[in-house]
Amino acid sequence: MKAMILAAGRGERLRPLTDSTAKPLIKVGKHSLIEYHLNALAKAGIHDIAINVSHFPEQIQSALGDGSHYGVNIHYLVEPQALETAGGIINALPILGTEPFIVVSGDIYTDYDFSTLLTCKPTHAHLVLVDRPNYLLKGDFNLSDGLVVPRVDDSLTYANIGVYHPHFFANCPPGVLPLGPLLQAAAAKQQITGEHYAGQWWNVGTREVLEAIEAS
Repeated sequence: MKAMILAAGRGERLRPLTDSTAKPLIKVGKHSLIEYHLNALAKAGIHDIAINVSHFPEQIQSALGDGSHYGVNIHYLVEPQALETAGGIINALPILGTEPFIVVSGDIYTDYDFSTLLTCKPTHAHLVLVDRPNYLLKGDFNLSDGLVVPRVDDSLTYANIGVYHPHFFANCPPGVLPLGPLLQAAAAKQQITGEHYAGQWWNVGTREVLEAIEAS
């Protein structure tokens, strides 16, 4: 199975850190956020990885190289204009191939075991969901008998980890395109499976979150 790390975001809420550093290269402890993903994916036996870059792309390419240091093979996709989440994935489909692939955002910090996804073969998509963080007023989805459904009550949040079949993007045009509306529409049609993860997970969007991780 192949994987894609989404790493093209600007990281506005993390400024001024991201004024001089690509967001996925921000360090938590000894390693950068994206290095944790590379190590975790390699440990799970996933070695062919696409990474899209846009904000300070040369920093990420210089820091990670061809991936051999981490035991992986990296394919970079440079976006002169950031294509958003779905747009970045669609742009990478020629590299990702015709089988389901893992997608993970480069700005989360988690101890999720990616090997649990190796046998996942969704017809559309399979999402990892987590409890809604306190800083969010509402969640994204809920789970019902293994299916991802639109949010109700105190909903769960998409962990920015999932497995996607290329068919999921079959009718999407290339260009700038967010992923959220596509997922909401597919969830309403009960086309997405999912799982709830209760382990460590942080969306590193602010300096306060970084400080909370360091203190945990």
